[in-house]
Amino acid sequence: MQITLTVNGEQITRDVEPRLLLVHFVRDHLGLTGTHWGCDTSNCGTCVLWLDGTPVKSCTVLAVMADGRSVRTVEGLERDGELDPVQQGFFEEHGLQCGFCTPGMMMTARHLLDHNPDPSEAEIREAISGQICRCTGYENIVKAIRWAAEHSGAAEEEVGA
Repeated sequence: MQITLTVNGEQITRDVEPRLLLVHFVRDHLGLTGTHWGCDTSNCGTCVLWLDGTPVKSCTVLAVMADGRSVRTVEGLERDGELDPVQQGFFEEHGLQCGFCTPGMMMTARHLLDHNPDPSEAEIREAISGQICRCTGYENIVKAIRWAAEHSGAAEEEVGA
């Protein structure tokens, strides 16, 4: 099937098999390997990206379901060579160890901060509760998101909306 979608602000048209998962489309067909593929069962959340401005686990979405829609990946967070405050916060507060869950955490964090620019620790923990980090106790991830909240200024605008 032929699909056309907007990925990180760029319109893309590709032929895909109807059974191809969105996570494999962005990684294998577009070379956007920041979106990680973990469990393939929607349990871990490493594959979170945005579909029409909403975080989704891309291992549960077929690429054909994204036809005519907007996708934003972790690569779409940085703007004009500048890291998004969420990305910078993960760096500043050591919000990662192995880094495998990091892209999905960042996409969820950016969505949270776009809708709640000053979340409490409990709100941050609730927002990331659908994602698993096997390396940390989430303390530094929460600190990273708080850092981003304190350094974000105005809410970020969605790319490609």
